Amino acid sequence: MEIKVLGTGCVRCNTTEQIVREAVARTGIEAKVVKVSDRMEIAKTGVRLTPAVMIGQEIKFMGQVPEIDDVINCLKQLVKG
Repeated sequence: MEIKVLGTGCVRCNTTEQIVREAVARTGIEAKVVKVSDRMEIAKTGVRLTPAVMIGQEIKFMGQVPEIDDVINCLKQLVKG
């Protein structure tokens, strides 16, 4: 599973990356976390507000720092489904 954290390097974007990495570690799910900071690459995804989190090709969180429990629940649902 690939998880992209999209953001320009602001504090909120960096916090989001840390939360996603921690959520992956806590769940034990095999996932590659990739940080995307290039504005053109971010625009291609359809994300209009950062920070954002994409899992696969789907935007799961956008425009806010997600709560770690929300990220964990999202990951668990994807593995189940």
